[in-house]
Amino acid sequence: MLARQEEYYAEEQRVLTPEEQELRKAPVEPLFKTVLDTRLRSHGQLLFLTMTVLALLVTVGSGISASRGYELVALQQQADQLEQENERLKIEIAKLKSPDRIKAIAQDQLGMEVPRQTYFSSEK
Repeated sequence: MLARQEEYYAEEQRVLTPEEQELRKAPVEPLFKTVLDTRLRSHGQLLFLTMTVLALLVTVGSGISASRGYELVALQQQADQLEQENERLKIEIAKLKSPDRIKAIAQDQLGMEVPRQTYFSSEK
């Protein structure tokens, strides 16, 4: 073990040739360079942005159509209620116009009576 350490130190103390000194120097540039493809990255960002905008538009559009659907259902229910009210009022009008009702009011409230005999006069 000690012999190996001595060999190691002896090798380090030995004078290096200029070629070896050049090889032992730290490289000025890295051994490999990371090359970023900025064009691909910008295309990816543009694609992501486009997809995000489209998803937002679809979401907003479906929300708008859902709210319009709810409004339509509410208007249809209101129309049905108004039609039912209209039918009820038509029935009430028909009851108020009935001749029997008018005759009963004339007799009870106004004291009128239907004449028993009808006289007609004619001029010749």
